[in-house]
Amino acid sequence: MSSVSNQNMRTSLNERDGFQVWWRLLRPHTLTAAFVPVFVGTMLAALDHGIHLGLFAAMLFASILIQAATNMFNEYYDFVRGLDNEKSVGIGGTIVRDGIQPRTVLTLAISFLVVATLLGVYICASSSWWVAAIGLVSMLLGYLYSGGPYPIAYTPLGELAAGLFMGTVIVAISYYIQSLSISWEVIVISVPVAIFIGAINLSNNIRDRVGDAENGRKTLAILFGHHGAVRFLLSLYVVAYGLTLMLIALGMLPIWSLLTLLSIRKGTQSIHGFAGEKSPLEMMPAMKATAQTNTFYGMLLGISLLLQLLIPFSF
Repeated sequence: MSSVSNQNMRTSLNERDGFQVWWRLLRPHTLTAAFVPVFVGTMLAALDHGIHLGLFAAMLFASILIQAATNMFNEYYDFVRGLDNEKSVGIGGTIVRDGIQPRTVLTLAISFLVVATLLGVYICASSSWWVAAIGLVSMLLGYLYSGGPYPIAYTPLGELAAGLFMGTVIVAISYYIQSLSISWEVIVISVPVAIFIGAINLSNNIRDRVGDAENGRKTLAILFGHHGAVRFLLSLYVVAYGLTLMLIALGMLPIWSLLTLLSIRKGTQSIHGFAGEKSPLEMMPAMKATAQTNTFYGMLLGISLLLQLLIPFSF
């Protein structure tokens, strides 16, 4: 009975064997949350000071490794705590559906952090050793997000932690290692990026709200209820796009950054996809649309900064 149910779930989620198993473990739809802030922070630095491609590549790879390790810790500890089973959606499913040993997942997560640490040594040696302290805190957060006695993911602080550390902090570090300076303008510009990353976390919790509540979690989606959480997601979009327009009007972002408004369509799709009472499987497209909103917004923001570098325009 269990194997039949397992196979049906894998078919519904279009899960395949082979390389796809390990690819799912990374939860690739979340990795854009690692790419976007590095790209934006580096493009901001390029406008002001120019860029070092080696530092950009190292920072990008380290950020992706930390995000992937965080996903693996989440997979491991949710299984250990009995929160995931063969019917769970939105997870890699490598343990509960593909039979990968939990110890293997944990070992991979730790290995990714080790490689990220080595990249961090190169980054610090090429810029400043002050970056090491922030990098260590970020990696510790990646572990504590799902691990430890009081996982952040199980509290109303999950969205804030994800947005702050994977958004604002990464944008700031990416800028700092290129310029050895930081400004309040960079921090302000990072806020919409942080909001969209937090929105990915919120959409995940909206989808998993019922199961999370049954297992004792206290996420924002649980506290707000389904409809309240969807309205809150909408408000995050409104604030992020509104702040972007304000930054353009103030001259802190170039006029090219109006391109970011092209991502609104995906945001609208995510809101419509969550409307009504649906099963977790039925909400998967909405959750993916939220991640795509972050990707499109971040890519378009970074491209707009690059365009300003290549084709300066002011009004």
